[in-house]
Amino acid sequence: MSQAATRVLLVEDDPGDAYILRHMLRVEGGDEFKLEHVRRLEDGLECLATGNTEILLLDLDLPDSFGLETFHAVHVHYPDIPVLVLSGHEDETTALRAVKDGAQDYLFKGKVGGQLLVRAIRYAIERHHLKETLRSLTLEDDLTHLYNRRGFMTLAEQQIKLALRQKQRLLLIFLDMDGLKDINDQHGHDVGSQALVATADLLRDSFRDSDIVARLGGDEFVVLLIEGGEQTFADAARRLGEGVARFNDQKEVVYELSLSYGAASFDPADPCTLDEMIKLADMAMYEEKRRKRAQRPATDRSPSMGS
Repeated sequence: MSQAATRVLLVEDDPGDAYILRHMLRVEGGDEFKLEHVRRLEDGLECLATGNTEILLLDLDLPDSFGLETFHAVHVHYPDIPVLVLSGHEDETTALRAVKDGAQDYLFKGKVGGQLLVRAIRYAIERHHLKETLRSLTLEDDLTHLYNRRGFMTLAEQQIKLALRQKQRLLLIFLDMDGLKDINDQHGHDVGSQALVATADLLRDSFRDSDIVARLGGDEFVVLLIEGGEQTFADAARRLGEGVARFNDQKEVVYELSLSYGAASFDPADPCTLDEMIKLADMAMYEEKRRKRAQRPATDRSPSMGS
């Protein structure tokens, strides 16, 4: 059975360059590659959103974006897609910066031949897979397979730097499972672990792939939302509440899942550190937890649904 073709997305506004690149892949790669071509960054982002791209060939100078900001616009939303940057300018400074910021390679159009292009694509995919494997071993929580604290701090710090450059707001949500100790005491630690995994699954379903979702440890989770504001938090709270309600409606569940959460924002006009954001969101979460406890009847010892 033949191997499926590698799905390549080319974002290139020059039809002549696009034709040459397509011809190179067909001649040197044969059926190894399946190329899709668009001319604008906006169209490229829409293609990436479908999840059908395995590697991106990206021209930096497009009708709707210019320079390294073109790469940053892709990388911030789709960090799991390996990117080969293409340019007609031999600019070593830009090339090094692109690779440092996360591009797999930087190719000068005038010096790219078919063999070099095919080799660069193959190597980029292999390097990316290796990088993802190593990252998963050091930055991933063993139980939930979300990012762990180290993974979150590493990726969130990078995101804050990008937000400063792009004048972009961020939103950090700090979450705590209510009543995990009671679940462990009443049903055992295996069920408690299942509750943590269920919470992680709920967070994955409630947030975008571009958001950074992590388990900090114990019953604490955190999410960094790209382009977050008050409405973003309201929408996220609604999705979380609906997800918790659906989970608790399942007859086979022997415990009630409940979450408390608080939020803090990052404003590039008045920036703060990541640690400060976490502290503010943590404080807001505990205020929410205290409010819920105060509203609960004294006879009701079961955790209430997160709002």
